[in-house]
Amino acid sequence: MSEYLIDANVLLDIATADAVWLPWSLEQFNTASSRGAIFINPIIYAELAPAFLSANELDHWLDPGVFRRAALPYSAGWLAAQAFIKYRRGGGSRNAPLPDFYICAHAEIDKLTLITRDATRYRTYFPGVALISP
Repeated sequence: MSEYLIDANVLLDIATADAVWLPWSLEQFNTASSRGAIFINPIIYAELAPAFLSANELDHWLDPGVFRRAALPYSAGWLAAQAFIKYRRGGGSRNAPLPDFYICAHAEIDKLTLITRDATRYRTYFPGVALISP
């Protein structure tokens, strides 16, 4: 059985019926959910929240029979910080680690396949993480 962490961009495509990305995102979601467990973490949850009118609406959409909520491992904080250091040394301008760094570090620590449309940063800073991306 496989386990997947699904990025907010993919879930937002589905929740908002994105005209361009809905077919790809829905296909990846359906394939992954037929093969194993789908996880989200608090950062993904927070990135989804602005698309919903209330926490209750979001919680209903994130059906607990489909989505497993995983805590962000503390060890992911270390990996995210290391990626952030590389990012800054490479000329990155942000002053704090990016949410993407925590998401991908979580996938690495828990050995989850990450489903995302934004693979460039993940591949750059977390080359060992299994990705499903366009």
